[in-house]
Amino acid sequence: MAKYVMILAGAGQIGMAIARRMGYGMKIVIGDKNIKNAETIADIMNKAGFDCVATEMDLSSRDSIKEIIAKAQSYGEITMLVNAAGVSPSQASVEAILKVDLYGTAVLLEEVGKVIAKGGTGVTISSQSGHRMPALTPEQDWQLAMTPIEELLSLPMLQPENIENTLHAYQMAKRCNVKRVMAEAVKWGKRGARINSISPGIIVTPLAIDEFNGPRGDFYKNMFAKCPAGRPGTADEVANVAELLMRPQGAFITGADFLIDGGATASFFYGPLQPEK
Repeated sequence: MAKYVMILAGAGQIGMAIARRMGYGMKIVIGDKNIKNAETIADIMNKAGFDCVATEMDLSSRDSIKEIIAKAQSYGEITMLVNAAGVSPSQASVEAILKVDLYGTAVLLEEVGKVIAKGGTGVTISSQSGHRMPALTPEQDWQLAMTPIEELLSLPMLQPENIENTLHAYQMAKRCNVKRVMAEAVKWGKRGARINSISPGIIVTPLAIDEFNGPRGDFYKNMFAKCPAGRPGTADEVANVAELLMRPQGAFITGADFLIDGGATASFFYGPLQPEK
């Protein structure tokens, strides 16, 4: 029997928390570049009563994205997208961050938007980092939102001489995510569907624990110690926001970005985390 289908891109703790909150009774197609990660999450969820299948997916490849969409459609109508895939500034090069987090996310939103069912919903995980950059010009924001995807990486602002380091690349990618969500919300709306983004701060995951113990660990520990919440967040707290956005209670919310960072960004601009001038 055909089912409603969720695509979960990225086999990590945040994606799994959202899928557990939203995916019961559905077929959940879990895609990750590392198939073992996808299989691990699928196994955990299947043993908890969910119906998951793991598949290899490369977010930087349009062909790979089309393949996971086709696989999802073989089970039924795609009614939910959870995009929690990506790489971090400590994991990858400038080129890889732009190709995966910026280009790949744009492609995924576009391709799923072509087939999402009426009443369907999606969330993509952005980052607090996109809120820390100086404001871009209206023209630059328009370019990030509206440039044909295959031309995105050719934008002058994304050329190597204009990207300072991997953190700057990540910030640009996450700013682009938010702008693409706004633009895609218009297209998804024509199909009767909604798409939003969530920008988490420091969330405790195995990757985050590695970061806490790595060369930037003191920076991250200082960030959550001096934010108003005084602690890092949890994947389930991100799922709380996703649940609002993806359920009927969020029916009037689309094209929006939700910052969930314990107030770290507020403290960055107006509190003890302000950078030295």
